[in-house]
This record gives sequence, structure tokens and C-alpha cells, in this order.
Amino acid sequence: MRSVTCSMTVSLDGYATDPDGGLDWGAPDEEVFRLATEEVRGTGVHLLGRRLYEAMLYWEDAEEDPSLGYSTREFADLWRALPKVVFSRTLTSVRGNARLATGTLAEEVERLRAEPGEGDIAIGGPDLVAQAAALDLVDEYRLRTNPVLLGGGTPLFPQDGRRTDLELLECRTLASQVLHLRYRVLRER
Repeated sequence: MRSVTCSMTVSLDGYATDPDGGLDWGAPDEEVFRLATEEVRGTGVHLLGRRLYEAMLYWEDAEEDPSLGYSTREFADLWRALPKVVFSRTLTSVRGNARLATGTLAEEVERLRAEPGEGDIAIGGPDLVAQAAALDLVDEYRLRTNPVLLGGGTPLFPQDGRRTDLELLECRTLASQVLHLRYRVLRER
């Protein structure tokens, strides 16, 4: 069965965006970018909310930018080819290798897990990640914790009072002082 992963950039105080919704505090350097590229390489389908989908539209046409280096072009190629499912109440169409979700998050994940296919089911965007966590759909969290305290913004994790036990799979400090953490969700068997 395919694993559901959440890969996000987060501040040390647990926010995925700053109080104004900004993400500039988490702009990746080359090493973080390579890490994100490797995660996309292991993904079979990516589920994302409208705001993340719109932010990632840049990569649909990135090959037209002559200033892009090899690693950026590689990411763009992988991202364009990756099937995506977009959750939105306002969009009526999407571009590229994407489709609008036809069911709830839980229904889409269940359907994708039942389909044959390679790679993880990745979920991105703080609102969608919080929904997935609240529904206990996540198998693994992949966090890039930036050395910044934002003091507010969009929290990455739901504030629902529910405890989730985790097992640390990987911990690596990158040159930019970003801490890469991978945790598996522990469930009673």
C-alpha cells in the first residue's frame, strides 16, 4: 500500500506561513532544493490545496526561463510530469498534469491507495496537511525546519488536542542550518 507523506517547510515555532501568509522566510538554498527534488522523485501523485497549486504553477513554464540551472530544470521536469490532485472550492479548471479533486481528502487518498502505482502519495499545503493529520491519513512527515521564529501565521499541525506518536527516521542538519526531519506515524497494530 502506498504511503501518505507530508513534506513541508516549517518555522521552529511550527508555522508554515508567516502572519501575512508569506513564505519568503523559507526560500530554499541549493542543498534544500536538491532534497525537495529527491522527495518529488519518490512521489507518485501530489495532493495540494489551491494556494500551493497556484504558487507551483511557476514550474509549469519554468523551462522558458533561460537563467535556470540544471537542478532547477530537473525539478521543473519532475514536477510537470507528476500527477497532481488539486483541492479547491473556487477553481473550475487546472493546468498541466493536474485534475480537480472529485471527492473529499479521505476519499481521494483511499482511492489512490487502492490504485496500482509507484511512489508516495504526497500532501502539500498547510491547510491540506492539517486536514490529513486530523483524519489520521499521514504515514510520514518530512519537515524542513528553518531557524526562524515567526511568532504567528498558519500553523502546520492541527490544534485538535489529539496526540500522535512518531518515530524519528532521519535527522540531518543542512549547511543553511535548516534541520531536515523525517518521522513515521506510529499506529497501534
